[in-house]
Amino acid sequence: EVQLQASGGGLVQAGGSLRLSCTASGFRFGDFTIGWFRQAPGKEREGVSCISNADGTTYYTDSVKGRFTISSDSAKNTVYLQMNSLKPEDTAVYYCNVQWVEAAAVMDYWGKGTQVTVSS
Repeated sequence: EVQLQASGGGLVQAGGSLRLSCTASGFRFGDFTIGWFRQAPGKEREGVSCISNADGTTYYTDSVKGRFTISSDSAKNTVYLQMNSLKPEDTAVYYCNVQWVEAAAVMDYWGKGTQVTVSS
């Protein structure tokens, strides 16, 4: 069974930092890309960052470039999102995700979200 467990959210003042963790199980961690998404109240879910565990390639949405860093520890099957210089607009529920194509179907797995609240 594929499982993704996100943790590390909390309440922080603007300018502060948090580190989110996403621990995965039930699939070959090293073969897939893990992504972080977020959803703020009244807004659509958006992609924040992702990392390919196969080759280390990373991606960041423009609004977090230079502030967030994604990394992966294959020994722990865990992906981290280090968030620095947090802004109130970073407030959202953060989710981790993995997906792949299997027998022509898209397999799409989400962890339970972790709340990040940044106060001004």
